[in-house]
Amino acid sequence: MNTTKLLILLCVISIQAIFAQKNNVNGNSQIVKGSPLVSPQIQVIPIKDSINNRQYELYIELPEDYSDNTNKTYPVLYYTDAVWHREILSACQEYILEDVILVGISWQLDINEDLKKERGAHVSRFRDYSISKHSNPEIQAKYQMGQAKTHLGFIRDNIIKYVENTYRSDPNSLTYFGYSLSGEFGAYILMTQPDTFNNYIIGSPTIKDEVDYLSKLNAEFGPFETSNRNSSLNANVFISYGSLEKEIEPIDTFVKLLKDRRDGGLAVLKEVIDGTHGTAFPTTAIRSATWLSSIISPISSDNYDVSFWDMAHLNNAFVTTTPEDRKDGILVDTLAVNTKDRNAILTLSQEIFEGTHGSYDAVLVSHKNKLVFESYYKKGRINVPHGQASAVKAYTSLVLGRAIQMGYLSMEDLNKPLISFLKNIDPKKFAKGAEKITLHKALTMQGGLTIDRDAWKDIENDSVRLKGQGLVQTLLEQSEPITSESQTYLYGNFNPMLVMMVIDAVVPGTAEDFIRKELLDKLGITNYKWSTHISGIPEAGWRASIMSRDMIKLGNLVLNKGKLNGEQLISVDYLDKATSGIVKPTQDWMPKDYRYGYFWYQTLVQVGDNSYDASFAWGGGGQRVIVIEELDLTIVISGHDSEDKIMTPISEIIIPSFVTQ
Repeated sequence: MNTTKLLILLCVISIQAIFAQKNNVNGNSQIVKGSPLVSPQIQVIPIKDSINNRQYELYIELPEDYSDNTNKTYPVLYYTDAVWHREILSACQEYILEDVILVGISWQLDINEDLKKERGAHVSRFRDYSISKHSNPEIQAKYQMGQAKTHLGFIRDNIIKYVENTYRSDPNSLTYFGYSLSGEFGAYILMTQPDTFNNYIIGSPTIKDEVDYLSKLNAEFGPFETSNRNSSLNANVFISYGSLEKEIEPIDTFVKLLKDRRDGGLAVLKEVIDGTHGTAFPTTAIRSATWLSSIISPISSDNYDVSFWDMAHLNNAFVTTTPEDRKDGILVDTLAVNTKDRNAILTLSQEIFEGTHGSYDAVLVSHKNKLVFESYYKKGRINVPHGQASAVKAYTSLVLGRAIQMGYLSMEDLNKPLISFLKNIDPKKFAKGAEKITLHKALTMQGGLTIDRDAWKDIENDSVRLKGQGLVQTLLEQSEPITSESQTYLYGNFNPMLVMMVIDAVVPGTAEDFIRKELLDKLGITNYKWSTHISGIPEAGWRASIMSRDMIKLGNLVLNKGKLNGEQLISVDYLDKATSGIVKPTQDWMPKDYRYGYFWYQTLVQVGDNSYDASFAWGGGGQRVIVIEELDLTIVISGHDSEDKIMTPISEIIIPSFVTQ
């Protein structure tokens, strides 16, 4: 959002805040009658509850380009308490949610006039939005509270059907917005009929007395099971409350209830807004609108920053066979495969979105150094870095290759004792055989360290002892003797940290600066996160995030034998060895035909009678940068899948499509 739009919207907020969430009407107010303000953008549609014969109104506001794009469908935001919420949500549509249809739902119009005079035009909300009957019989008789189920039926059977039949709405992108009592109503919808909406904005819900009932509904729904998609609530949920509110504990309990489901289809974000129950409303509207914009578009707004696990799922897959030139250093082209293969790839994309193959967030394909296919699902976004898990090991290997290319190390140094590069260590206390650990051994997971796990738990957070090369000192003190028998393949993060320590020791400045200046900056990778180990040097085996498009850059660098724009960034000799199959991994979970180089994997992909050599970075959850030199192909996968079975459809559908190209 640009500065001008933000200033205008803040003005709207300040005005709206005065009127936010009034539950009572001052009957002594002097009202000067005049001509009502009519907004040409809003259509007021009368609508009747077909079961209870109650009269309401809908406030329909269409996007500016609605009439111009007759083949386009639009997300719909349904909001309750329409009179109170209409102005600020209309402003959000103007400046944040430009492609969204707004549907405001009024209070009942033809309700008892005495009740209207006593409590105001909003009196029906006490009945329609509340979950339970009131404990006081007199109040209950008067307001008929606890009819959330009835009102939900009206919304599902009358309102949503009317909108779907009248407007070009996107059935996969329906959002509910409710605040205070209507926030309670939103919680009820989520826990009883979650398929009503795809996204739920629940602001400061009045659920103090409803937590037990909501917990009961959750139990009736049952726990989430990975093998059963129907066990998921399948919703994105934004829940907020004001920092000065009195009843926040019930809301926190409800949030915990949702998160404890460990539900693969449920994404929950909690926001604490500065202010009271009333004054927190305007900011809630803005924050939630920004959150929603990140769900209906694969490009997140600049000011949307949440952790990966709080990231909501996209309502629709974003799939393109003609990727956009985003001026990010990536050349683009059109997917040029035959019709059958193209349709198979598109079908696979839909299957990935539906979760058929697990939980994956992006698949990108670059052919002949041009991006020709780009797709995002679930938590994937074009402009948001994605966690890389152990794929970071492969990137660390490229950093070492860069150091060799620049002359800070040589290929011969790979077979020298690793400790010979470290000047701030004392070998007197080292385990016997410490000199047997070379860069080659560490890079192939054959360092041979044997550390007692329980003993290491008492040490691993000691930032003083492990500072700098103290990490290596401690590892070599704690290890059992390093022998030929111990120097066999053993996957883990100790070996990568040994390699990173050498990089830090031999390059000018720090390893952190070297990674940034000599690799990432040269590739135009600027939007990333690379965590620091407790030792003070960059993590070498995990805890880094980069964008999926930037993973393509790293893959193409390998495809081009370490050369970028005519400059040799990575040593050719090193890269050839790094991406070859040097050792055979021994873990049971590792496919039998996989081999391991210098933190890179190697395997053969069979297509018909032919096989193709594939090198790839691999991180848990499905992070892969796959390079097939013979096909001039780079494939990137981002995901958060525990079983990580995506390689099968990639090998059977995508890779064969390029065999004849």
